[in-house]
Formats: sequence, C-alpha cells, structure tokens
Amino acid sequence: MGTLYVVATPIGNLEDVTARALAVLREAELVLAEDTRRTRVLLERHAIPARPVSLHAHNEAARTQQVLAALGEGRAVALVSDAGTPLVSDPGERLVARAIADGHRVVPVPGPSALLAALVASGLPAEAFTFVGFLPRRAGPRARRLAELAGRPETLVLYESPRRLSAVLAELAAAFGERRACVARELTKLHEEIVRGTLGELAARFADGARGEVTVVVAGAAAAQQAASDDALRERVRSALAAGLSARDLAAQLARETGAPRRSLYALALEESGR
Repeated sequence: MGTLYVVATPIGNLEDVTARALAVLREAELVLAEDTRRTRVLLERHAIPARPVSLHAHNEAARTQQVLAALGEGRAVALVSDAGTPLVSDPGERLVARAIADGHRVVPVPGPSALLAALVASGLPAEAFTFVGFLPRRAGPRARRLAELAGRPETLVLYESPRRLSAVLAELAAAFGERRACVARELTKLHEEIVRGTLGELAARFADGARGEVTVVVAGAAAAQQAASDDALRERVRSALAAGLSARDLAAQLARETGAPRRSLYALALEESGR
C-alpha cells in the first residue's frame, strides 16, 4: 500500500512552511498541485527538485485513477493546493476518499490555514466556529443559506470573492443585523489587511471593492445577543445612577434581579459613574 500525504503550504509568506512539509515534498515520489506554477515557486525556493503534476477541479476525476495506480505500487504521494491546507475549499476530497477506501495510508501534514489565521486575528470568539466556505453565487440560494446561518450561535468563517465582498457584507448585515465582523485580506502577504467593525461598516469600507484573497469572520448569534444584552445592562446602570442610586445599592439590586456576580456589577457601576 502507498501513502498519500496531505500537505499544508504557505498562504502567502513562503517562510510559513514547516520543516516536516519540506521533508515530505523532498522525499515524495509524486507531488500533486492545484497550480503547478505556484507550487514550483515554493519548491524552487527550498531547492526541491520535484516536478509537480496538476490536480485541480477540472481533472481530479481522471487524475485520481493515475494516483491510485501509483499508490498501488507502494509509492509516496504528496498533495498540495494553491495555498494553505488542501481540501478546505480546494480540490482533493475525491482523491482522499478513494485512497482511504482502497486501504492506503492518508497522512496529514498540518500547517498554514487562512480560515484559522483570520479567526484568531478577528477578536471574535474562537472556542466554537463554523467554516461556511464560499456562499452560493446566485442570489436566491445565497439568501436561503444566510437565513439558515442567521441563528447559529457560533462564530462563522467564510471565503469570498473580492469583487462581491461589499455586496455580500451588506447582505450579511440585512440577514444577521449589525454584528461584529472582520475582513482579513491577503493574509501573510505584503499588503495584508485586517479590518474589524460591524457588517454595515465593513460593507461601506469595501464599497469600492477589494483585491486579493479574502476571509470574512462574523460573530455568531449568541455573541451578538450577548453584546446587545451588555449594552442594555449598561444603559440600565447609567439610568439608575442618574436617578441617584448609589453604585453599591445598584449592584445589590441588579445581583438579586439578574443573578450576576455582585462584584462585577459593582465594578460596572463604578466604571459608568466615572464616565
């Protein structure tokens, strides 16, 4: 049986490649690449003599048969995409599934990922998230997909075309309300840009379009509801303080009503009284 290595490669900065990934690419008897020209740049940068063979959305079915034959001979095959981790909105799923079904080893070689890089830089909760991939291109299916996602409590991460970015952000704002969000563009590259704000603010910010590869991170419904709840609590504290209630008495009253810790409510009252 052969071994299929699924190898993550840099999403921009060519220094973001692991020593293990380079070792696998150096030792593999066959390197499959979504775009051989881009992969050649990485290989040449690290003096790896392999000549990559294309495997992309248009030839994956035919190429899979060739690769399975190579695996059947006990060969080591490395699969890479244009950038980042293969199969994540990139081709390779059919090949991996067939390799597993035929009893070959499938070994992940982890590394760069645009969705994870954007998520951790967004400032939004990363404990639970859903990767949406690309939204449907047609308006009707896209609207239905957004309606399905609107109530999801976890952070959402999606990829989007720079040409459609502003319109999609506006559609997200209409479907989700003014949630916090982040647009991460050209991650790890020379013109990297990470912009945070509400969906409406970001739609206006990118009204003239954008360039490069784009990842969008959006707060989930739970985070949006929590933010609204926090805003409402602050407004209630301000009103009570303006009416003459002391910070101590206000904290005690709110603790009885909400069950929130009295100490944190007292700190909030002191914060608002000093505004």
